[in-house]
Amino acid sequence: MGPHILERFLDRPEGPRRVLIAEPPAAAALRPAILLLHGHGASGAEMLAPVPTGLQANGWLPLAARENILLLAPDGTQAADGKRAWNDCRADAPTNATADDVGFLAALLDLAIAKYAADPQRIYVVGTSNGGAMAYRLAIELGPRLAALGLQSAPMAAVSRCAAPTHPIPVYLTHGTADPVTPYAGGPVGGILDEGRGTVLGAEDGLAIWRTLAGLGDAPPTIHTFPRQRADDPTTATRFLWGSDPHGLQIALLRIDGGGHTAPTRSQFKLSRAMSQAVGPVNRDVELRDELWSFLQTKRAACR
Repeated sequence: MGPHILERFLDRPEGPRRVLIAEPPAAAALRPAILLLHGHGASGAEMLAPVPTGLQANGWLPLAARENILLLAPDGTQAADGKRAWNDCRADAPTNATADDVGFLAALLDLAIAKYAADPQRIYVVGTSNGGAMAYRLAIELGPRLAALGLQSAPMAAVSRCAAPTHPIPVYLTHGTADPVTPYAGGPVGGILDEGRGTVLGAEDGLAIWRTLAGLGDAPPTIHTFPRQRADDPTTATRFLWGSDPHGLQIALLRIDGGGHTAPTRSQFKLSRAMSQAVGPVNRDVELRDELWSFLQTKRAACR
């Protein structure tokens, strides 16, 4: 029996905000909660796809039922380009949303704790692309409330409207070195899919900010290369992990060499030729959902 999915609307100054809440069937005094933030032009419903698609860090429903996880999948608001988006830290992205998304998501966390038994010490944020950039903003502005971040193709702003981060938090980032939308080395965002998305730091440069904040800036990483699962996969997956205590501050980078703006998955999902050209290859050596949960589940906000 899978989670029961509810549709809720939160009244906000910008109007009603929609969120899908997947409540696991098992009763619990407290349960971990994962806030799922979709990418630019996507939706909360796509983050709740039951099977990993290779496009979003999704496929969480079966795991949520097994692990008794509360899933929160909100929608962003319509931006100037007509697509759903989040108001992340990019000051040079005219197609960003303009709503008070920090306020909205903080209110959603309050609701999850008050009505759906979310454990205040075990609130995790999983974000894809623009949703990952929004997760970074939440870590800056709501850091003490969050236990850890799990991110895919997530950029930090090169020209930022946000303050510098001050609260250390565990972060797991996966990013493809051949990402045509959010470049691994940094620079203009968008590729052939979008324009007006601003500029971002390189994946390693952005992650180094959080490593330094966690006191891990000079620590050597533990390196793990994932075994190849398919001979026709043009990508490889290598995990770099800083910090030895799984219950403490850790920073991880899953570098997908040759990978695109995609989520690693072992599922049989196939991208269309047009979509593959737009976003690049999908790595088949790792199931991102399971990899992220293995990292997130041991983290607690109260430990820092």
